[in-house]
Amino acid sequence: MSDDESATPEQRVTLMDSEAVARVLARMSREIVERNEGTDDLVLLGIRRRGVELAERIQAVMEAEEGVAIPSGALDITLYRDDLGTVGPRPVIGESTLPLEGIDDRTVVVIDDVLYTGRTARAAMNELMDWGRPSRILLCVLVDRGGRELPIQPDIVGRVVTALADQVVEVLVPEEDGRLAVELITRAVEAR
Repeated sequence: MSDDESATPEQRVTLMDSEAVARVLARMSREIVERNEGTDDLVLLGIRRRGVELAERIQAVMEAEEGVAIPSGALDITLYRDDLGTVGPRPVIGESTLPLEGIDDRTVVVIDDVLYTGRTARAAMNELMDWGRPSRILLCVLVDRGGRELPIQPDIVGRVVTALADQVVEVLVPEEDGRLAVELITRAVEAR
């Protein structure tokens, strides 16, 4: 059997095109500023991979609308995962970067692409506690697809999507995927 024959067909449905994602990110950036009552002591941290690119877009909107620089950084939660043993013997570990001012006594907005089980958000919070003591942490996600395994809820949500357990919500960003979009992927189930 060739690789083509063994590949499971999938159906992709675009949930948001680039314009829709841009509109949602602009709304989310305004919501963050409202929740923080301005931009004072605000830090944006994207979760690697696609959360970083989304955070950069949110940061650009905020800076354009508010006229101030917003400190930002990136979190690589690889070593904080509760399933690290299943990742493999040599997980790829990226770099976490924090603003020079740090995160102590600041409102830290953790930005991710898709919230599903809540385990990535938990890992991000564990990492943050190793770096300092924020005054508050807000969880901001582009898509909340449900299916939580931990009692974690986002503070700011771009869009809520109902997805089945065998479906995948995929956020595409130009830096990684060549375009900006959100897709729902359903893999075809083979008849037995």
